Amino acid sequence: MSYPPQPWHLAGHAYASVWRVPEAELPPLPEGTRPAVVGGSATVVTAWIDYQPPGQLSYSELLATVTLAAAKPTATITDIWVDSEVSLAGGRELWGIPKDLAVFDFSPGRTFTATAATGSDWIATAAFSDRFGLPLRVPAAFEIVQTLGGALCRTPVRARSAARLASARWNLNPSGALGFLASRTPVLSLHLPGFELHFGQV
Repeated sequence: MSYPPQPWHLAGHAYASVWRVPEAELPPLPEGTRPAVVGGSATVVTAWIDYQPPGQLSYSELLATVTLAAAKPTATITDIWVDSEVSLAGGRELWGIPKDLAVFDFSPGRTFTATAATGSDWIATAAFSDRFGLPLRVPAAFEIVQTLGGALCRTPVRARSAARLASARWNLNPSGALGFLASRTPVLSLHLPGFELHFGQV
């Protein structure tokens, strides 16, 4: 499967929610890492992402990350689905990201709705409504840590996006990979319109 060399230059729109989860209820993390825990709970971020031109690839994505204890902002992707075999192959082979395939239905508008399902079961649905936004596009830099070839692979990420506070309603399959969030409510949700993302080593 042919895919772009790193770094990938991507663009699009994202809808993210932040959750607090007790450490004992987190999904497995890469060996040699530990979650950033405050008050017995760690931070989990879930996001629906619609990658579009002028980025190098166009596809849909649903992911969950856990924030790790580190000297700089760092997270690991525990669960992720895409509808692009090119993205799946590149993510797994370049960075050890455990991508799987799913079918997505995104409906943009005043309320963004999304669904994701595999061939055998549903994963999640969500609806996001914007509340208000910040006028500036804010840069961010962080690392994604995964296991690749039996060792930890640290991948730099640079992003720039506007940010809008949003209200979000999630429905997660309690028997699915994101079932550890099914009975919870996000503490914060955001719409990140028109983001630019640079993922990987230069």
